Amino acid sequence: MAFDGQLIPVAKPIIGDEERSAVDKVLSIGMVAQGPEVAAFEQEFSEILAPGTRSIALNSGTSALHLGLLAAGIGPGDEVIVPAFTFAATANSVALTGATPVYADIDPRTFNLDPSSAESVITDKTKGIIPVHLYGQAADMTSFQRIADEHGLLLFEDAAQAHASSWNGKPVGTFGTFAAFSLYPTKNMTSGEGGMVTTQSDDLARSVRLYRNQGMEQQYRNEVIGFNNRMTDIHAAIGRVQLTKVMRWTSQRQGNAAVLNDGLAAISHVDTPHVAEGAGHVYHQYTIRLQGASGADRDEFVRALKDEYGVGSGVYYPVPVNELESFRVEADLPVTREISTQVVSLPVHPSLQAEDLDRIVAAVTAVAGAGA
Repeated sequence: MAFDGQLIPVAKPIIGDEERSAVDKVLSIGMVAQGPEVAAFEQEFSEILAPGTRSIALNSGTSALHLGLLAAGIGPGDEVIVPAFTFAATANSVALTGATPVYADIDPRTFNLDPSSAESVITDKTKGIIPVHLYGQAADMTSFQRIADEHGLLLFEDAAQAHASSWNGKPVGTFGTFAAFSLYPTKNMTSGEGGMVTTQSDDLARSVRLYRNQGMEQQYRNEVIGFNNRMTDIHAAIGRVQLTKVMRWTSQRQGNAAVLNDGLAAISHVDTPHVAEGAGHVYHQYTIRLQGASGADRDEFVRALKDEYGVGSGVYYPVPVNELESFRVEADLPVTREISTQVVSLPVHPSLQAEDLDRIVAAVTAVAGAGA
């Protein structure tokens, strides 16, 4: 029987009266392009989420990765190691510089890039590594920093999903050469659309500012060939309000995840998210693994949650990046291939109520039990 009630969505952006008022204020002033709101947002982002860094606001998280890589000197002839179990933007950003993304496998429990696999694919062309803090859990930055130091590589962070996460108590966004955050509507905080580079390097920060603004800091004094990747004051105004709420929302996500962990613990073939020692997890996604499932099994599980119980879910990511038509390259990634058929992300967002969490637990228990 089909569920005829209200669907619990897998994600639910929270935009309220404060955000609307902030936008109205910008519109009333009339300075809507990159201006004082962007500058204030950059300063506050560093202070709250990435202490000790300079933040540079951009029009998307992809732009943040792309321009950060360009500013770090990545280009044609270089290789950059990335996971294939991620959104395509990670590899797209490397390819857009003219460099080649090289794929390494993931840890079967955290789903983050496996340091030993990454080290095994280093060549004399390798210039850098991009661990992704997937689903909001920090990658093993201690191991990646060691690898980078030993092999003379640059270390970059894809922190698109990891606002307020940390590794051994140090915030993500403060490691390596630079980090890139996304501010897309479904992220843990949003600016409507946007991205942010964080870095401790004044030179890299200046280069990103040049690249985002047609290659100039002063009008008509173009220093490099650049892009139009600026953030507007409208988007920055939204982001500034969201910054005041992201820590509270993070606590709510973590509380919701704890309820789901307890409720799903008894299902033998459903793995709840494993959090590595030292890793902070901010639960951009609450992703379970259906042990032994095929892709078809997983898809039926997703269908049943929605149609029979009104529980939305997502699959991030069903096709490894190296198997996408835009890349299509052979890589020995057995864990990635298996995990891509078995993961399902359940609702964990701050808008969930206690009865929603109860329904999610009941639905997963029933559907998983039926498919056992």
